[in-house]
Amino acid sequence: MTQTPDPLGSEVNVPLRAVVGNPELALDLVVETLRPDALDAPVRWAHVSELRDPAPYLLGAELLLTAGVNLPAEPAEIGRYVRRLADSGISALGFGLTPGTHETLPPPLRSACARHGLPLLIVPPRTPFLAISRAVSVALAEAGQREQRRIAAAREALTRAAGDGLGELASALAGRLRAWVALVGVGDVLAADHGAPSPLPPEVGELLATLRSGRGIRSATTELADGTHVVAQPVYPQATASHLVVVGRAARFDGADRAILSVGAALLGLAGRAGSDAAGLGATATALLLGETGVLGEDERRLVAGIAYRRGPKEVAARYDWLRARLDTPLVRLLPGPRFTAIVREAPEIEDLDRLRADGWLAVVSSPVPPERLPEAATEVDLLLRRAAALERPVVAEASGLGLDALIAPGAAAGFAAKALAPLRELDGKGDRALVETLRTWLAHHGGWDRTAAELGVHRNSVRHRIGQIERALGVDLADPEIRMRLWFALRWGS
Repeated sequence: MTQTPDPLGSEVNVPLRAVVGNPELALDLVVETLRPDALDAPVRWAHVSELRDPAPYLLGAELLLTAGVNLPAEPAEIGRYVRRLADSGISALGFGLTPGTHETLPPPLRSACARHGLPLLIVPPRTPFLAISRAVSVALAEAGQREQRRIAAAREALTRAAGDGLGELASALAGRLRAWVALVGVGDVLAADHGAPSPLPPEVGELLATLRSGRGIRSATTELADGTHVVAQPVYPQATASHLVVVGRAARFDGADRAILSVGAALLGLAGRAGSDAAGLGATATALLLGETGVLGEDERRLVAGIAYRRGPKEVAARYDWLRARLDTPLVRLLPGPRFTAIVREAPEIEDLDRLRADGWLAVVSSPVPPERLPEAATEVDLLLRRAAALERPVVAEASGLGLDALIAPGAAAGFAAKALAPLRELDGKGDRALVETLRTWLAHHGGWDRTAAELGVHRNSVRHRIGQIERALGVDLADPEIRMRLWFALRWGS
C-alpha cells in the first residue's frame, strides 16, 4: 500500500495530449519516448529554462521548454540532465529548434528521453515558446471553468439529495464521482453505494486508522493492489473523525473530484448529526448555509420566510416534508413562532404563496442574492414579514431592487402620506378643486400640461392654475425631481 497525504489544494491541469494536439503549435512528438499513458500526464504550466540543471526549481507536472542553449555536449551529461528532469516529475520536455543553436534534435537527447521514459516534443522554429505558454494558459483557464461548472452542478444535486437521507446522498455522491462510496462510523458502515466492497479491504482500514489518529479536517489516499484509487476524509463538522467518508475507483481523483467530495462530506456530516431525518438535516443545512454558503455555488438564490397566519398552522408545522415539497427545496428550517425560513433558486409563484396562506403560512420572498449575501437577505425578509403581516397578504421583493415601498411598514407609509397631502385634502374639502387628483395625474404624465388636461377634462390653463395652488399650499417647487418623487410615494401610500 502506498499512502500519501492529500495536498491542501489541487491545481487545475490539462492532459499533455491537449497541448500536443493543438494544431496551431505544430509540435512534433518523438514517439519512441512515449510511455503507454504519457499523453494522459497532467500539465499545470509551461515553463522555459536554459539552466544546466533546472530540476531543483521545478514543482512537477510542468511542460519544460528549452532551446538547448546550455545543453551539455557529452552524452553522459545529457543523460544525467534528462534523468534529473524525469525524477523532478515534469510531464514532458519541449526542445526548440533554433537556427545557429540546434537546427536538429541532438540524438543523445532523443536516446536519453527514450531511456528514462520522458516524453519529448520538438518545437519548430516558427512556434515561439510564448505561443506554447499562452496556449497552455488558455487551456488551463477553460479547464478551470469546466471544473467550476461541474462542481456547481454537483453541489446543487447533492444539496437536493441531502433532504432524502444518508442513502440517497451516498448514491448521489457516488454517481457524481463515478465511484463507490462508503460512510464509515466507529466499527460499522453507515451507508454505502455503487459497489463499495464489504468488508472494506485491510488497506482501507489502515488508512482510516491513520486518519483517526490525528486531528482536524484532513484527507489521505491509497492505491489498492487491484489498482483502485481510494480517498478518505472525515465528514464535516465531525472533525474528530468519528465518521469518515471513503470513495474508490479505478481512475485517480482530480481537483474537481476532491472539491465535490468535500461538499458530500459536509452534507454527510450534517446528516450524521441529524440522523436520516430530513427535517433535522434541512434545518441544520439551512442554518449552516446562512453563515457558510459555499455549498450552494455561485447562482443567485432567494430567501423565503413565513409566519403563522391567524389560526397557527400546528399540523402544517409538524409536517416538515410538506413545506419542502411546496417550496421544492430541502433547505427549510422551522423556527419558534411558528416561523420557517427556506433557501430557493426560483421565487415561488404568487399562486403558490396564496396556497401557503390558505394553509396557514403568510410568506414573503427576498430579493435574489448571491449565496454569500444570504445573511443580508435574512434582514430583508424581517422587514418584508412585518409588511406582510400589516397587509395580510404575501409580499415579494422586486428583482430590480427598486421595490423601496415593500420595505416600508404600512403604518409609517400611511402616516407620511397623510401628513404630506393634508394641505391639499383640506383645500379639496372646501370646494371642488380636485388638487390631489390633479397632482396625481400631472405626475403620472411627467408634467405634461396637455395630456393632464385631456385626462382630467379641463383646459390646460386650469391645470397650470391648480399646480400653482399645489406649490403654494405645500410650500414646494415641483420643478425639483426629489419633491416629485416624494409626492408620488405619498400619493401611492395614501390612496
